[in-house]
Amino acid sequence: MQPMQSVRSVIELVEAGATQLADAGVAFGHGTVNAFDEAAWLVLWQLQLPIDDLDAVADSAVSPADQAKVAALLQRRIDTRQPAAYLTKEAWLQGVPFYVDERAIVPRSFIAELIVDGSIDYWLGEHTQRLLDLCTGNGSLAVLAAMTYPDVSVTAADISTEALEVAAINVTRHALDERITLVASDGLTGVTGPFDLILCNPPYVNTSSMEALPAEYRAEPELALAGGADGMDFIRTLFETAPAKMSESAVLVLEIGNERTHFEAAFPRLQAVWLETSAGEDQVLLLTRETLVRDLH
Repeated sequence: MQPMQSVRSVIELVEAGATQLADAGVAFGHGTVNAFDEAAWLVLWQLQLPIDDLDAVADSAVSPADQAKVAALLQRRIDTRQPAAYLTKEAWLQGVPFYVDERAIVPRSFIAELIVDGSIDYWLGEHTQRLLDLCTGNGSLAVLAAMTYPDVSVTAADISTEALEVAAINVTRHALDERITLVASDGLTGVTGPFDLILCNPPYVNTSSMEALPAEYRAEPELALAGGADGMDFIRTLFETAPAKMSESAVLVLEIGNERTHFEAAFPRLQAVWLETSAGEDQVLLLTRETLVRDLH
């Protein structure tokens, strides 16, 4: 283990930790995108300091005992190649904290941005009464949706009963047990509908990309990631079954990550609305029920 007892302040711990993580070649993408931000997250969490305000505590002195705890956590991150969120048992999405562990994928959906910033509100209205978060994982999108749309009834569904156990922790944590119903469902087979809004961040990683994933991503449930040869297996079934579970004015908001090329090859006639996120216009799309029926059925 790399000794860090000579480091005295929080910022020095973060900078040393960033160098250590970068030198070890760990992969990011589970809440941070670079070594500095990852080190800051781990250092601040271990020191029980606010993780969103490094500047306020940057020059604070850290005792040798706490330095040793930070060093041990950083070394564990390197040795296990687990995402930081699995080590801290916490992930943040749009400023909201969520519990997470190895039973569910680390929450990072760009749909969260669209919920909170109102980007999809144009397609919603008084008719939007029932919402489904399909492939809910740890329940984070369902929770954010329930917070954002206080008059909407939310169903959160997942094929994984283990993931739903994690989602239940977050639903209770945010006092939403009366607003969110958790359902075990293989795709749409276990939910009733009709829904006015469906959010879905499904397994969409194609086979060749799965084989190239860093260890941090392989630490997550494969069921939540693997989408078949072209990444579209789940989505094909979803499109076949979704209209029957959607109200006349319903919309489906779907995340496909970096698979737009495969998506357009699989559904060349589908007129999707691509939504702007912090990652660009290729990650998330919106489909009306009318579009699904017209273009695919």
